[in-house]
Amino acid sequence: MKTYTNFDDIDNDLKRFKLERDIAWEELKLVKADFKEDLQPLNWVSTALKLTGKYSFIAIIRKWLFKK
Repeated sequence: MKTYTNFDDIDNDLKRFKLERDIAWEELKLVKADFKEDLQPLNWVSTALKLTGKYSFIAIIRKWLFKK
């Protein structure tokens, strides 16, 4: 535990803690916004199309290479 010798030290620490709390709160808001954006259906469709395209390409190449 920290021992304080004057009120200036206490005030400085309180200001620092308030700033740290405010920074953490803003970071939390950013994470919430990113998470909200990731849950939008348009992002799901985009991801699904990318995966479908990737696996379709692999299937076509396989079919073409191993054609009997």
